[in-house]
Order: sequence, then C-alpha cells, then structure tokens
Amino acid sequence: MQHPAFKDGNVAVVTGAADGIGLAFAQRCLAMGMRVCIADIDPEKLANAAKQMPGVVSVTTDVSQLEQVQSLQDRALAEFGQVDVLMNNAGIGRPTNSWDNYENWQTVLNTNLWGVINGLQVFTADMLAQNSPGVIINTGSKQGITSPPGNPAYNVSKAGVKAVTEALQHQLRNTENCQLSAHLLVPGFTYTGMIRSFIPEKPDAAWSAEQVADFLMASIGNGDFYILCPDNDVDRETDNKRMAWAMGDLIHNRPPLSRWHPDYAGAFDDFLAEEN
Repeated sequence: MQHPAFKDGNVAVVTGAADGIGLAFAQRCLAMGMRVCIADIDPEKLANAAKQMPGVVSVTTDVSQLEQVQSLQDRALAEFGQVDVLMNNAGIGRPTNSWDNYENWQTVLNTNLWGVINGLQVFTADMLAQNSPGVIINTGSKQGITSPPGNPAYNVSKAGVKAVTEALQHQLRNTENCQLSAHLLVPGFTYTGMIRSFIPEKPDAAWSAEQVADFLMASIGNGDFYILCPDNDVDRETDNKRMAWAMGDLIHNRPPLSRWHPDYAGAFDDFLAEEN
C-alpha cells in the first residue's frame, strides 16, 4: 500500500537533499508525480542535485537557523501552495569526545537535533491546518539507540531526534481529526556522501541510498512508525538483539555500553547466539 500523502500533484519538502538518502527520497517523490522542494546547506551540491530532477525547487538552507527554515517554507508555499510531505533529513558528523571538541558538539547538535526541531516548529501547524493526509519523516540513526562509543555528540543528537519524533507522533495521534503522521527513519549502514568522503567505493556491507528510500516508502505504506533499515551485513534479528542488550544495561544494572566492555564480551556473544 502507498500512503495517501504520496500522490500526483502533492508537495514534498526534503532537507539534506543534495546527496544520499535525501536525494534518493526526493527522486522517488518526483517519480510519483509529486512537486518537490529540496534544501541543503551546500549551494553547489544542491544545484547539481537540482539538475538531476527537472522541475524541482531548490533552496539553500542551514537548518540550524530557524529563520532559514522559515524561508524554506515560505518558498515552498509560494511555489506550490501546500506541503504534504516533510523530510527532516539534514545531518552531519564531526569528531567529538566527552570533554573537548566543544565547537563540534555545538555544530552537530545544532544541525542534527535543532534542525529537526526547527523543521517541526515551522511546518507542523500549517500541515495540520491543511486537513489532508500528510507525513513528517525525521532521520535518526541506530547510534541514537545503542550509543556506540566513539562519537557522543552524534549519538546524543540522534537520540534526541528519536525522542522528539516519538513525542510528535503521540501528540498527533491525540489531535482530533488529525491526518498527519510522523515517522522515524533509522538507516542501517548506508553509502552516502558523508561515507564517500572516507571510503571512495561502496562497501559490500552497505545499502545504497536508493534501497533506503524504497524501504522507507514501503514502511510508511505499511503504517510503520519505527522504520529500522537492515543493510547487507546486519539483519533485523541482530538489530533487535543489539537494542535489547542496550536496554538490558539499565534493567540488569550492567556498566554503561557493556556491549563494548571486555568483561561482558562473552556474555554479549552468547546473547547474540541465542535462538529467539
């Protein structure tokens, strides 16, 4: 099934759309006959993306700046008169640890978390007021669920996106006559521009951005809120066990991030090997 928001003539606004998942999703929307507005902070990459999709509107946007997100909405409404699908997808990664890289912390949180919050603050009320089927998609990460060591700012930002999106969907489903739904996209290992800068060729383990976009469309059609994508290396069963183990740290009073603690390595391996 296909969600009724995805139909010929409807309008999609996609941030972080110059490359990767955002670009692939925008292309899927355009192929359905939708009118599309793409946004990205990089004007050159955004222009190149727009050349691949004749008829799209492109707006250079820093999603960490509320006034720029407002300008994005203003442009979309001026061009199309409505917004039916919003994908808050813009995201970045910067190296951080727990007690330095302060500027990187600010940059990551401002883009990955406040960028989503800004999108919701600007678009949600007007999308509700349209009284027609609509979709808001926020791009999270498995790192926001299992919090692997190595980049705490990124983990915090994506954990925040999860919490924000859960709260949004709860509020929407308790709003009378609401036809707007929220969805949390949780990609697996996906080969995007962010990865390409470190790895020139797509690893066999990674999904393509197009695979993620197709999985996203199908999952929304099924009514899924949590859109947890596998990849070519990690299946859903493994993801489920990793998430269950992470929550088990609290339940069983283990050390935090015990999955990476040497005293628990054997226990975690045994847990993975258990049959459901």
